[in-house]
Amino acid sequence: MPTAQKTTTDLTTVWLEYRRTHTEELRNVLLTNYLPAVRYAAERLAAKLPDEVELDDLISAGTFGLLDAIEAFDLDRGIKFETYCAPRIRGAILDELRHMDWVPRLVRSRAHKLQSTTQALEAEFGRTPDRTEIAQRLGVSMKEFRKIVRDAHAVSQVSFNRKRFDSDGSRTVEELNLLSDPKSSDPVSLAHRRDIKSLITKGFSRAEQLIITLYYYEEMTMKEIGATLDLSESRVSQIHSSILTRLQDQLAGRKKEFHL
Repeated sequence: MPTAQKTTTDLTTVWLEYRRTHTEELRNVLLTNYLPAVRYAAERLAAKLPDEVELDDLISAGTFGLLDAIEAFDLDRGIKFETYCAPRIRGAILDELRHMDWVPRLVRSRAHKLQSTTQALEAEFGRTPDRTEIAQRLGVSMKEFRKIVRDAHAVSQVSFNRKRFDSDGSRTVEELNLLSDPKSSDPVSLAHRRDIKSLITKGFSRAEQLIITLYYYEEMTMKEIGATLDLSESRVSQIHSSILTRLQDQLAGRKKEFHL
């Protein structure tokens, strides 16, 4: 974990004064000093997460954890604040990730079912089953099977930060730099797609953003979305209608921006 910016003596003085007065000014001094610990924890977790999870969101959540730790820290316990705050910062970030739930429960369930079915068929046939056999065992059409496979890919997390030696042995390179994908999407198009998604979902609640993403980007049905969010299908449809109305109003007021 990063070292504190102030000396131990200075920090002890600040802590003693803060315990006596609990002023916002002194709290901010402590907060600023320990913020590197938040970034450190957030970056470590972000390295294991998909790009859809923003580092700034993790840092923001971790900062609230740091604030809670500052408020609750007891100097008389005889432990370093760095030791005390680390699990609270990490816990706050993990709570935020659980709240985000970037892969819905239904998607996770499908991925698990696909994996277990594939393994069962491999044991039964003594070979790798083809897609048709897996789809038949799952009792779904090939179109639905392809969607399940896409969902399963969304659940998988693969780190490409692993180092390996270059062919001449003189330097190391990241695994990501060695990958080649001729079928990869145009990065400009992907950037435009992300920008449009961000623009569309701006101003909506987290639940509303999730409904937009699941319906238009993940192509889930209203019933599936309801099962994912613990809402009735009619309630999801109602929220979706409200979203469309608000989007129409927003777009009507921004025609020049979209060159409409």
